[in-house]
Amino acid sequence: MDSMITAAARALASGDPLGALKRVALRNDAPALALRGIAMAQLGDFVRARALLRRAARAFGPNEAVSQARCVVAEAEIALASRDLGWPAKDLAAAGATLKKHDDRANAAHARYLEIRRLLLIGRVDKAERALDIFDPRPMSSASRAGYELLLAGIAIRRLKTTPARIALTRAKRSAELAGIPALTVEVESAHRMLDTPAARLIANGNTRPLLLAEVEELLATKVLVVDACRHLVRFDLKRVALARRPVLFSLARALGEAWPGDAPRDALIARAFGVNHANESHRARLRVEVGRLRAVLRPLAEVSATKRGFGLTPRRARNVVVIAPPVEDEKATVLAFLADGESWSSSALALALGTSQRTVQRSLDALASAGKVHSLGRGRSQRWMTAPMPGFTTALLLPDPLQFD
Repeated sequence: MDSMITAAARALASGDPLGALKRVALRNDAPALALRGIAMAQLGDFVRARALLRRAARAFGPNEAVSQARCVVAEAEIALASRDLGWPAKDLAAAGATLKKHDDRANAAHARYLEIRRLLLIGRVDKAERALDIFDPRPMSSASRAGYELLLAGIAIRRLKTTPARIALTRAKRSAELAGIPALTVEVESAHRMLDTPAARLIANGNTRPLLLAEVEELLATKVLVVDACRHLVRFDLKRVALARRPVLFSLARALGEAWPGDAPRDALIARAFGVNHANESHRARLRVEVGRLRAVLRPLAEVSATKRGFGLTPRRARNVVVIAPPVEDEKATVLAFLADGESWSSSALALALGTSQRTVQRSLDALASAGKVHSLGRGRSQRWMTAPMPGFTTALLLPDPLQFD
């Protein structure tokens, strides 16, 4: 490896893509193409970055399997940064296996980390958590280690475990400081702010107030019957009744929870569950059927009883009934929540993560764009959606022979 390639690699490792480009911008040999690709990724030009890395992989040739595998891993990282979640995961797994076979432990570990990160992005939290249980982060560089700690924090946040999340973020901050990459430090600080930002709303006794994530965790540990509108379930202690696939029943449960300790009028329940403003006998008959179904599924936790004007909820063992709702609620709130990470998402990636159709997602994006809440970059298949300026590409993968900085 010549001195200019070494210097460019060191510049990339320290988060200085312009310094790297000064050294290799006019070169077209395979290592220079790879480093140029990573530099362009750090500058946010993901399309050109992926093109350069593919050229580098072809230029390395079949006899340089390790270098080719590093190019594949770098391209996979760019795909995740640009939220191209449809990128072939099997190619990343094969590249990681090649790197492990040739004892490139740092980059092999980074490849595995990217596989787990993709699982988390598409909502496979259980699978990501199991993979992390047997993952060894010791070979990773400081920059990659910061990403690994952010991954641990992300899973802890989804599990509503704020203490492990804060511990992981503290370690991530320490690793980011060792890496000396400003954009990575900003990413860690942004994750820290999530813990101090309202994560939900508490609706109880006719009053509403915001809740931090730690407050949600504390509330769920108390002897309170919770109607969780974030996850569409009713819970008490360790018992849960999932209603995500029964939206009418959940709408009724939420309305009864918001009315507690009073009752909810029949017409209000009909409007909430069926979306009609003027109830007739058919609606009232249907309401009785749905309330009967709700009474059956909630029997372990609460009793649903008829009153003179409607229905009321009586918990069996809980002292109180509360409703937890998302901070913002409309049909586009879930799409907006995914875009809130500051990264750019394709509509197909959002559809994959949400488990819905791309057409439905596109309608929500168009409405959010009309309201000025999101904007897009590019056209056609390269179009990406985001809510904030694109952050720097925060991790570096050294494609030449590994350099010992840490």
